Amino acid sequence: MAIIQGVLPPSRETWEWTCTLFSFFPVVTAFQWLVDWYPQGKTSDDSRFNISGKWGWFTMESVGFLTLIYIMTTLPQELGIDSLPWGNWTMAGCFVIHYLYRAVLSPLFLNPSMSPMHPLIWVSAVAFQMFNSISIAGWLAGYGPTTDGDWAGRYVAMEVGLVIWAWGLLGNIFHDDDLREIRRSADRKQRAEAEKLGKAVEGVDKVYMLPKNGLFGHVLYAHYFCEWVEWTGFWMVGGLACTPARTFLVNEIATMLPRALQGKRWYEKKFGKEKVGTRKAVVPGLI
Repeated sequence: MAIIQGVLPPSRETWEWTCTLFSFFPVVTAFQWLVDWYPQGKTSDDSRFNISGKWGWFTMESVGFLTLIYIMTTLPQELGIDSLPWGNWTMAGCFVIHYLYRAVLSPLFLNPSMSPMHPLIWVSAVAFQMFNSISIAGWLAGYGPTTDGDWAGRYVAMEVGLVIWAWGLLGNIFHDDDLREIRRSADRKQRAEAEKLGKAVEGVDKVYMLPKNGLFGHVLYAHYFCEWVEWTGFWMVGGLACTPARTFLVNEIATMLPRALQGKRWYEKKFGKEKVGTRKAVVPGLI
């Protein structure tokens, strides 16, 4: 059943317009190069409009995989497609697995705390997720390959892409956990001191240190780099014809690269250039 006729699930015209508009997203991110303001995470400010980091992240990131699941289960029926190829479901599974980790497990169960975010960040992220999920899900649910034969001859490339995707996801989880351990350690220390002095625990929302394990020894945003690797593998699975996967990768880099460069300036200001050393922002040895 359609939630919004012609939009969810999308008609072919809506899907094509969504893909076209989303391809111009890097133009929207141009302001990030001009304005040194990103009110989320370590660079969040004390606005009275701020919303909870955990619940804000959970709600804005969940939009993507929930929309994809809805489209994958409704659009084929509207188009008269009896069953989708296994390759389509494989890519959909990769997308959902990533966001189950990023949208649900990470904020609600794994992160000790998350800094608040400005509503503007939340709205922007929801818009990104909607455009991205409609683009990818539309391609997977009927406007891209519709038979197993459409995937024939690409099995080696798909397997290599899946391996790269998996390594990217595992790298993302590993480096995320290294960041989480900083706050877990601070939380344990605070609780021990509070128990000794009989005081309340203050919280660790704004506790930051220079991470150093894994690729953090070379870049400050290793988790960003691993996510780019992950979505590069995802695009390889879909192949050159999977324009939505390519657009997703390009748009992630477009918005995360200036954020990483801004974050490096933040680290240098907080800890000093000497402690940051020769570490790059996000790509080892390059940027």
